[in-house]
Amino acid sequence: MEAAAASTVASSGQQGDDAAGGVHVQGPRWKRFLAYVGPGFLISMAYLDPSNLQTDLQAGYSHRYELLWVLLLGFIFVLIIQSLAAKLGIVTGRHLAELCMSEYPKPVRYGLWFFAELGVIAATIPGVLGTALAYNMVLDLPFWAGVLICAATVILLLGLQSYGVRKLEFMIAVFMLIMASCFFIELSHVNPPMNELIEGLFIPRLKGHYAISDAVALISALVVPHNLFLHSSLVSSRKLPSSSEAVKDASVFFLLENAFALFLALVINVAIVSLSGTICADNLSLDDTNTCSSLTLKSASVLFKNILGRSRSIFYGLALLASGQSCAVVTTYSGQYIMQGFSGMRVFIIYLFAPCLTMVPTLIICGIGGALRVRQLINIAAVILSFVLPFALVPLLKFSSCCSMIGPYKNSTWFSFL
Repeated sequence: MEAAAASTVASSGQQGDDAAGGVHVQGPRWKRFLAYVGPGFLISMAYLDPSNLQTDLQAGYSHRYELLWVLLLGFIFVLIIQSLAAKLGIVTGRHLAELCMSEYPKPVRYGLWFFAELGVIAATIPGVLGTALAYNMVLDLPFWAGVLICAATVILLLGLQSYGVRKLEFMIAVFMLIMASCFFIELSHVNPPMNELIEGLFIPRLKGHYAISDAVALISALVVPHNLFLHSSLVSSRKLPSSSEAVKDASVFFLLENAFALFLALVINVAIVSLSGTICADNLSLDDTNTCSSLTLKSASVLFKNILGRSRSIFYGLALLASGQSCAVVTTYSGQYIMQGFSGMRVFIIYLFAPCLTMVPTLIICGIGGALRVRQLINIAAVILSFVLPFALVPLLKFSSCCSMIGPYKNSTWFSFL
């Protein structure tokens, strides 16, 4: 069974390498590990989208650092689930959408396809909204112009995949580093107390008004069902030798790479919560507009401008731009794999049609909602994603626990019970 699984992986890896620019996994162990670096950054950007930024800012304002432990537990759960998706792609050589198409009867698989596409659209909405707001903050462009520029940029950046998936992975990693740099520059100006940050990360508390609902909001912002499809797809872009040892190495390397990228995403989320928590909880904002009491993606720019100065608010705008643009790119990219797996269409048709299926409804919704309903649209998108999650998570748990499908690499009995 192990040999058969490894052979399947090798065959799929060969195809993924030819199509997506993968690399041969040979040489020293550290060099082989570097060959696997990339997918984790695409996955992690889903946890840095404008929806996460909005909930982080609100959690910091309302509870300062007391809900940081929720983020820590949430990212541990995300790492476990994403590792299952990666393992499924490594061992079977097929991604989650392809397995759903082959293993379920027609009514079920088309239902799963519908909910998967619905989840992609819902996850793209915050990205487009955040990008449009960022262009308005940084360049003073009208909201509608920012929406159109975001769509055009998504199509342009997705063109990088024709030069190999690693080019796209590198671009998303750059976006993540831009976010990290911007928020840490902001954070260096307010200097939050490290002892309180550490307590917030490791000592669970649910004090104050709406603590439970705000904790649920933080967890809900980490709900991204399209990532399960995307991660199981991206692992096939690396070429693997036909041996069971290669499967084990790939599983370990992808786990470490994903853990590093998710850790960086966690640190950025902590920085965002700490930034709003320090500014608002220390009553540094005393203007008549009472910006903190209604903190949103847009009002945060005004807050940072009043407290930290015009130049620092630009950093926030750049971070929001990197967050929104990368979110829109990654979600649209995952939509290509979902459509390919469920439909079986040719690749060049998918490249043309899938972005349209994702972006056109998103642009219509964002255009109708406008800049005044950004917060409401993001909240509605979060509710839709929470509803869609079981339709991706249940098949993942079923396939990763199936002995006949992935043999000795199946989930342990205790994990399946949980």
